[in-house]
Amino acid sequence: MPRISVRVQPRASANQLYGIDDDGVARVRVTAAPVDGKANEAVIKVLAKALGVARGEVVIVRGAASRTKLIEVGGLSEQELEDRLRATVKAQ
Repeated sequence: MPRISVRVQPRASANQLYGIDDDGVARVRVTAAPVDGKANEAVIKVLAKALGVARGEVVIVRGAASRTKLIEVGGLSEQELEDRLRATVKAQ
């Protein structure tokens, strides 16, 4: 399954995938505070919606207690994942 690095901004004004850094790290804003896993759940929900996959296909592999996370996405190839990320960011 393909993996992506994600940098999370908790307590933001909106839930959104808003950018991709030059080094390939996706940027996600979530309104939830990083308490009791609420921000992690919000990240999963945002990415699943943006990528068009079920929430169960998006798994935090590393970094559950960190702003920088490694996310695994099932149901997509590496190329599909990259294409969908870039299309979502470009559409905003």
